Amino acid sequence: MSAEDPPQPIPGARLLFSLDPAVSYLNHGSFGALPISVQRAQQRLRDEMDLNPMRFFGVGLLDRIVHTRRHLAAFLGADPDGSALTTNTTAAVSLVLQSAGLGPSDEVLLTDHTYGAVAMAVRRECRRTGATARTVAVPLGASGPEIISRVRTALRPGRTKLLIIDQLTSATATLLPVREIAAAARSQGIPVFVDGAHVPGMLPVNVAEIGADFWVGNLHKWAWAPRGTSLLAVAPEWRRRIDPLVVSWEHDQGFPLSVEFQGTLDYSPWLAAPAGAFAMRTLGLEAIREHNVALAAYGQRVLGAALGLTPAELPEPGPGVSMRIVPLPPGLATTIPEAHALRQHIADKLAVETHVNAWGGRGLLRLSAQIYNRPEEYDRLAERLPALLNAWHW
Repeated sequence: MSAEDPPQPIPGARLLFSLDPAVSYLNHGSFGALPISVQRAQQRLRDEMDLNPMRFFGVGLLDRIVHTRRHLAAFLGADPDGSALTTNTTAAVSLVLQSAGLGPSDEVLLTDHTYGAVAMAVRRECRRTGATARTVAVPLGASGPEIISRVRTALRPGRTKLLIIDQLTSATATLLPVREIAAAARSQGIPVFVDGAHVPGMLPVNVAEIGADFWVGNLHKWAWAPRGTSLLAVAPEWRRRIDPLVVSWEHDQGFPLSVEFQGTLDYSPWLAAPAGAFAMRTLGLEAIREHNVALAAYGQRVLGAALGLTPAELPEPGPGVSMRIVPLPPGLATTIPEAHALRQHIADKLAVETHVNAWGGRGLLRLSAQIYNRPEEYDRLAERLPALLNAWHW
């Protein structure tokens, strides 16, 4: 196989998922897709819960949550006693922001690649506390040293109360050097929150080695866990300061149980999450990752060629990333509402699910690759998308 060829499919991979065969699902990065085996594991837990709710919630539930957390923390290289299961990354961000003790003289530093809902949470907390949200621009395609330099220069010791940095950006599918950035910030006494939403399952990770004060990753994207499963890892010096967003019966236990136990929450996504990690290990983590990286690169290449883009115009995401960005023609999808409308138009007219975002005044189409995808799905999109874009009117 040459570098231009797509990877060979993993035998039987498509049969592991229940996705609509009439739709090309090229957007695994948004909501993931659940293998049938994990769906069944979760349904068994729901059946158990409904068979006898008193017994499910009253006998051994906390032990099961702790056991699950330990399993998932080990999968990610995080300290299980310093981690908590949460519903998603944005819930974890709100939790940390509430616990950070922001005041009128403080600021939270973001980049212009920060996930939209995270930026919204920061702005809301700043309005509540009188703090300031500040954004540092990082050009698409910037080198690692340039990214580190831009962020380091933007830090203001004594003023910057928290730095939030993406490990793998959502809108631009760019891998950022978070370990070096965290070291630079913490050397100046500035706490660091790493948003690793897309990392679990896609990229090998050892959370403890990153050296951040806070790290969170969604397991329901690339780690095949049911939706509503993420892990927040917190450095030792912050654990006593974490206040749950909702007070429930384990509040006096402190972090992490005070965060995890929320009364009649549906815990089946968390308890079924190890089944996703098991399914990945059964197929082989490296085989899955290598397939997905190669297929995403192939999809970006054929779609970029169809839109008349040169290889230099196609952003390189970084090693191991199975999402790719294809810039759209100038003037298309330059606002978030237009990007959402174009994404829906592609889905309706071409039966292809993608992700379209407006970033830096340019529309970006993001392709994902998962083991249920096939090269011909990207080929068909490349054949049909140019005509659709030429006829598109917003």
